[in-house]
Amino acid sequence: MIPLDAIESARERIAGAAVRTPLVRLHVDAPAEIWLKLENLQPIGSFKIRGAANAVRTAEPAQLEAGLVTASAGNMAQGVAWIARELGLPATIVVPEHAPQTKLAAVERLGGTVRRVPYADWWRVIEESRVPGVEGLFIHPVEDEAVMAGNGTIALEILDDLPDPDAVLVPFGGGGLVTGIASALRALRPETSVYPVEPETGAALGAALAAGGPTEIDYRPSFVDGSGSRSVLPGMFPRVRDLIDGAFTASIEETAAAVRLLAERTRIIAEGAGALAPAAALAGHAGEGRVVCVVSGGNIDVSVLAPILMGTTP
Repeated sequence: MIPLDAIESARERIAGAAVRTPLVRLHVDAPAEIWLKLENLQPIGSFKIRGAANAVRTAEPAQLEAGLVTASAGNMAQGVAWIARELGLPATIVVPEHAPQTKLAAVERLGGTVRRVPYADWWRVIEESRVPGVEGLFIHPVEDEAVMAGNGTIALEILDDLPDPDAVLVPFGGGGLVTGIASALRALRPETSVYPVEPETGAALGAALAAGGPTEIDYRPSFVDGSGSRSVLPGMFPRVRDLIDGAFTASIEETAAAVRLLAERTRIIAEGAGALAPAAALAGHAGEGRVVCVVSGGNIDVSVLAPILMGTTP
């Protein structure tokens, strides 16, 4: 659990980098009263700016001299590149081969250097928290406590705008987002349930909960590129397990339908991972009551978005 004072300090520290995103009602016929926390409206189109800014701004100057390094499917890459540009530092980003071009182009616009590697090599970097042969401060996209504290500021804003949510649904990639949000909610409103949501093509958390520990699954890449993996990181599983009330999955078809509905009803563009929580809420997984869905990002390739809007699933 991330201490509440660390999350509250992060809120002040990231000011000027992250923006305070709106919480809006989704007016739709559904079992729950659905609210959307629109992190796709951040400067980089994703919540990752919060954790990246907090981690870098808490580092000692000497740690930053060689620049910044991270491993990311795209959104943390942009967060680290954005902060690196702000500080005049080089940024090296290792990405998996299936990372979407929209996110990679954004990293390069921000001045970051992108290294594409096979998924297995990318996952090894995530596990080992280092990139062989590359110097710089490694900002872990998931396991860094300062990153999780930055993520937790989302919950502070949710409770400012809606003090009594019955449940908060959070897309699950590595667990850093749900750990930060759930830590703040457990401290300030423990009666609110917290549920991570994964794509059914990469539901590693659900498998770990069923098995009692991390287990490798048959992960299949999809347009939901910011969520789902072949296994839960061992260091994250106990953190997540002790903070959540269960876990949901959404099918690729349900997720595409949620992307389409958000565009049609709210004029909001969500990427695949950003649509997972609304997809689960629309399917009734969170039951009735006030359900907040974290729309984690909106960085989706136009070539992927277009067929979804036309009614098909990539």
